[in-house]
Amino acid sequence: MTARPMSPNLALNQLVAERRASGDDILHMGFGESRLPAFDPLVEHLLAGARRNGYGAVQGDATVREAVAGYFTRRRMPTGPDQVVVAPGSKPLLMALNLVLPGDVVIPRPAWNTYAPQAAIAGKHAVSVPIPAEAGGVPDPAALRATLHAERRAGRDPRTVILTLPDNPTGTLASPALIWEICAIAEQENLTVVSDEIYRDVVHDPTTPFLSPSEVIPHRTVVTSGLSKSLALGGWRIGVARFPGDEAGLALRDDVLSVASEVWSTLAGPMQQVAAYAFAEPPELRAHLAASARLHGVVARAVHEIFVAAGATCRPPTGAFYVYPDFEPLRPVLAAKGVTDSPSLARHLLDECDLVVLAGHLLGDDVHALRFKAATSMLYGDTPALQWQSLRAADPLALPHVARALATIERGVRRLVS
Repeated sequence: MTARPMSPNLALNQLVAERRASGDDILHMGFGESRLPAFDPLVEHLLAGARRNGYGAVQGDATVREAVAGYFTRRRMPTGPDQVVVAPGSKPLLMALNLVLPGDVVIPRPAWNTYAPQAAIAGKHAVSVPIPAEAGGVPDPAALRATLHAERRAGRDPRTVILTLPDNPTGTLASPALIWEICAIAEQENLTVVSDEIYRDVVHDPTTPFLSPSEVIPHRTVVTSGLSKSLALGGWRIGVARFPGDEAGLALRDDVLSVASEVWSTLAGPMQQVAAYAFAEPPELRAHLAASARLHGVVARAVHEIFVAAGATCRPPTGAFYVYPDFEPLRPVLAAKGVTDSPSLARHLLDECDLVVLAGHLLGDDVHALRFKAATSMLYGDTPALQWQSLRAADPLALPHVARALATIERGVRRLVS
């Protein structure tokens, strides 16, 4: 039996911990963690729920499902509690969908590095389609249609397309026009859409138009989300899914619950108490979310400017906390240093520039391309005190610890291209 590798972002995070323990001074931008402290009311609700040690319902208790239903309803997706499933993170929900949905999977290229391995674990073929020039997170519509037809001619059976809104790894948000195009293809080609919206509340500008495919084709869209990114609760593992409300959608929900009952049983009781508070979105939580999104945007744009100033091309970040530069314009300069592809670029940045990034080929991108993902959320400070300073500062870029991190990036990139 062939051993499966560890997820590359988690493996990289472990490598960084080992290198730092051995004394290396390196700047870690290779892990998609929202490096912010836990909001105090969330901690209070976790403590209040600590004695909830019973298993509870697989789907989640009524209180938390009502809160999640309200969250989606406020985002123009009318939702009943029966359409909601809660779980220990959105990852297991995405895996369960892979296990119960028929056919193969289409994903954008590049994409979050978990989509393709999950499909493989479920025995599915995952085919990637290049993203459009405008934004990541969705396949280019024309290429999607052509790929579907080519896959079927080859005897495969693509039935699901996964979208990421906003996108990991490019830090961009697909426009409503692009979503309409993808939804039209999904209708014509009979595709189920899985819309991963875990970064929805990390859109940098609150006036940016956001269209979920569930608003356009609710009968064939499953939305997944969670609190790992918007509220920096990755270690608490709280995920949710919204299923279509018709008979087929509720049958799909039941199939996922069947998997859940055999794999994770239920979301832990204390986490359900946290989720009920968070998804109800009281005013103080909304203010905290807005401050977080602002910080993510300010720092992501500053890192974007550094890469572009060095000669890379890069889509301007509009959501999440990533940038995805392309150093193709500098290929002759980099080739003279032995940097000719995605693996050698990431290795050179680590060994010669003290910068840790996630190489593009690990996200399904062309191995010969000179692209990588940089997680800008790792620049807010290594302690809760510094992170609170970053969150509360009128100008976070002026804070000494943020300015030092940006200077380290600028110095490393200058060393790369000089």
